[in-house]
Amino acid sequence: MKIAVLIKQVPGSDSALPLNGDGSWIDDGLVNFVMNESDNYALEEGLQIREKIGDGEVVIVSMGPERVQRVIREGLAKGADRGIYLEESGQSETDPLSIAKSFALVLKDESFDLILTGLQSDDTGMGQTGVLLGELLGMSTATLGIETDILSDTIRVKRELESGWFQWVKLPLPASVSIQSGINQPRYPSLKGIMG
Repeated sequence: MKIAVLIKQVPGSDSALPLNGDGSWIDDGLVNFVMNESDNYALEEGLQIREKIGDGEVVIVSMGPERVQRVIREGLAKGADRGIYLEESGQSETDPLSIAKSFALVLKDESFDLILTGLQSDDTGMGQTGVLLGELLGMSTATLGIETDILSDTIRVKRELESGWFQWVKLPLPASVSIQSGINQPRYPSLKGIMG
């Protein structure tokens, strides 16, 4: 099974957000950037699916300035097989449709069976990229995933609804699933992975 996991680098929750000289955006050079929390859970879910099946490839996909490669390396140190970096020119893109189109251009020829994204980013919180990407690639989609189960050519996803309710949906593969924080316990990078 070929699994893509979209990872976004976001300002850490404890990081100051100083403005640049003209006050139009934050000064990136003074911000502590980290892996988006729900993307970390999506990565762990992808790694666990690969381990359960006993075969496959987990590919980290990230877009942004050169510093974003740090979260790709972190994902590789946690056990991903390879990374795809999409360089973004100019100011950070925040429109979910434009972001999804950029990812779709790169991913369409990769033939992924499953694309996992975090439910939403810690910075803008829009939560639309995974669904839009699934639509652009002609995949079935599910959001708010709190449990997954791969069954040969389908995936069952337990979706979190409100007031403690949930719903199981069964999707044909290929599929795009947005993962909710708390679905699993993300692993730490291994020393071997960090040094490799």
